[in-house]
Amino acid sequence: MNSQNKIRIDGRTNLELRPIEMEINPLAFSDGSVTISTGKTKVLCSASLQEGVPPFLIGQNKGWITAEYSMLPGSTSPRSSRENSRRGRSQEISRLIGRSLRAAADLDKLGEYTINIDCDVLQADGGTRTASITGGYVAMVSAITKLKHLGILDPREIFTPIAATSIGIFAENILVDLCYEEDSVADADFNIVMASDGKIVEIQGAAEGSRYSVESVHEVLDAARETLPILFNEQKTAISNINLSKK
Repeated sequence: MNSQNKIRIDGRTNLELRPIEMEINPLAFSDGSVTISTGKTKVLCSASLQEGVPPFLIGQNKGWITAEYSMLPGSTSPRSSRENSRRGRSQEISRLIGRSLRAAADLDKLGEYTINIDCDVLQADGGTRTASITGGYVAMVSAITKLKHLGILDPREIFTPIAATSIGIFAENILVDLCYEEDSVADADFNIVMASDGKIVEIQGAAEGSRYSVESVHEVLDAARETLPILFNEQKTAISNINLSKK
């Protein structure tokens, strides 16, 4: 398959991510937060620390991480109906984000704390769930930094960076970080969640227009390995600014 031709509607090469921006701690009252933009997609991710864990973990001296995802009505055109984060598509995406962020953490070292991650899509142009995972990780580290200052926990001892991107198959082409227009016409689309050590956290893939081969899945994973380090670097830069942004 081809991964280099400039065939995309916004002029990107096949393995080129959209411009990425992260604003650290835009919320004054959240323990940690970030606004992540990937092209026109924009998601506000906040992390709240809570002492205690769900009943099934009480007494095990380990923590828990959970997530909720929703799209604001004005995030799309035309306006979308306000979603219930506990039902349907939003619930499925919330569970994906929660699973992914738990895979980034050593829950035994977290102790009996719960981290609640809220991901609110401000503007949707494809890749909202993957942006939520990438930004959610940064918000989570920012929240734990609060405990580091109190001498309780150090995020460097708990977390392995994770990030995610969408990848599509278009005939003989592999494209990364799909905008909505691309996502809606892909022959197959994937969401790849990966850790900075190269290990896979989750693969979601579905044929939309035609079936795909096992070989094409390997090419999708190769594309993820090539492009996700860019997101890890963006996370690292954002996290380095956490102390400066904390009030």
